[in-house]
This record gives sequence, structure tokens and C-alpha cells, in this order.
Amino acid sequence: MRVGIVGQKGNRRAAETVANLAARLDGMGVDLAVDEVTAGNLDGLWSAGLPDRDTVAVPVDGMAGCDLVVSIGGDGTFLFAARGAGSTPIMGVNLGEVGFLNAVPPEEAIDAVVAEVREFRESGAVETRNVPRVQASGDGWELPAALNEVVVQGTRRGHGGGATLEVRVDGSLYTSGRADGVIVATPTGSTAYNLSEGGPLVHPSVRSLVVTEMAGEESMPPLSVDVDSTVSVRVTDADGGVAVSDGRAREQLDLPAQVTVERAGNPVRVAGPPLDFFAALSKIE
Repeated sequence: MRVGIVGQKGNRRAAETVANLAARLDGMGVDLAVDEVTAGNLDGLWSAGLPDRDTVAVPVDGMAGCDLVVSIGGDGTFLFAARGAGSTPIMGVNLGEVGFLNAVPPEEAIDAVVAEVREFRESGAVETRNVPRVQASGDGWELPAALNEVVVQGTRRGHGGGATLEVRVDGSLYTSGRADGVIVATPTGSTAYNLSEGGPLVHPSVRSLVVTEMAGEESMPPLSVDVDSTVSVRVTDADGGVAVSDGRAREQLDLPAQVTVERAGNPVRVAGPPLDFFAALSKIE
């Protein structure tokens, strides 16, 4: 079995957890892969008996060849790992602050991963639950799938910025007018940018997407639609526009432009114990 480990950048506690987990897994005969940035920051932590760090260091994109990926850090680290893991199951380990994607506390990390390794060896698979992603596309382009949200907006927000937007759901007009932008979020992403813009919380068991307008001149309430709906956003009358996937991947829009947002064909496969959603809500500030 091959296990990939992705640590939060610049976090000493994450590095220590990576090193301790690697030592335990190596002792079980597990083939290791550590993201190359973390591997380069394990001075004084990497056990002498482990394989040379250069031999286990891989780019995050290389994690797709693993049987399990362990993300150690916050939700941002999980999103980073998910972009490279493809269909590989991911287990999220938090560092004391419960994130909505990281159900395993640090003191339980090693035991939780060992349990998954044993399950894999007994059954040949890791038990997972699928978490939907959304994907934005346009004329000749497509962004990587987003676990949290796709944002379509003008190049700048606030007075004098924004864009004229027309939002349709399965072809039917939902809203139109000037706004800073619009968010199309998954239930997972409902607790992130969507929430900060006044969108609702959505329990992860609900099969929906949330459409939330950002600072509209004639604001429409957020809308929950079926997870298989197609949301299209037409952008006009602005200095420019941009589509953003999970706050990272961006596509500059040549206006007027239409962005189509749909459920992606490749969900994230989450391994490990489920998160207590309502307990995690108490961590929202």
C-alpha cells in the first residue's frame, strides 16, 4: 500500500505529525510519499531509519498514484491535497482547530491512519464518502474542479466596480443586474466564502448547490438548487471579469462572457471518521 502525506506549509506541528506518521507507517511496510515542500522542511524530525527524504518527496500532483492521502493542517491544506489526489481517498487531520474537512484530531491521527491501512490490507479498499465538487467552464476553457465554490465577478469590488450579471438556473432566469459577483457553492463550501457573503449553511448530507449574489444593487436572496442543476452566469458591462475556483485557479474573462457551473464528474472521496457538523459550527467566528 502507498500512502501520501501532505503537511501544512510552514507549520512546525504539522511537520512533526508528518514525521511521526511516516515512522509508524514505514514500520508497517507501507510505501511512503510526502509532498515535496514538507519533505524539504523536516530537518531534525526525519528518523534515521526511514528512506531518504529525496526518494519519498513528490509533487502534490503525484499523490493521485497513492491508495490513501493524509492531509495534515487546515481546510486550505485539504483543498491543496484534493487538487492533486484525483480519485484517491483523502483523510483530513486537523491541528487542534476543527475544520469542516478535517475530522481527525492530531492526537488520533496515527491510530486513525493505521486503522485505514489495516482495512485496506483486509478488504483491498478504503471506505469513503463522496463529496461533490463544481466545475466552471466557458468558451474554450475549463477551470479545475472546486470543492468549496466557484466565484464569478468583476475584476474589482466595491463602488465603481462589479459587473452586470445575468444568472440562470437550468436555463430559467433567476436574477439580473449589477453586483460585485456571484458564488456557486457546494454544501462543503457553504461554511466558507458563501457564509461570509450572507449565504446559508448547508448540511453535507443535502444534495444541493447554493447560488449567492455578492453585494447586488437589488439583492436577491441566496438560492438552493439541486446538485445536478446547471448555473450559468453571463457577465457584461465591466472593466473585466474573472472566474475563480476555490480561491486559487483563475480564468480572466473576455467580456461579454458566459460561465457555466455544474457538478464535476469527479467527487472528492473522503476517508476516516465523519465530522460532527454541528460541533464544527461552534468554531465559526
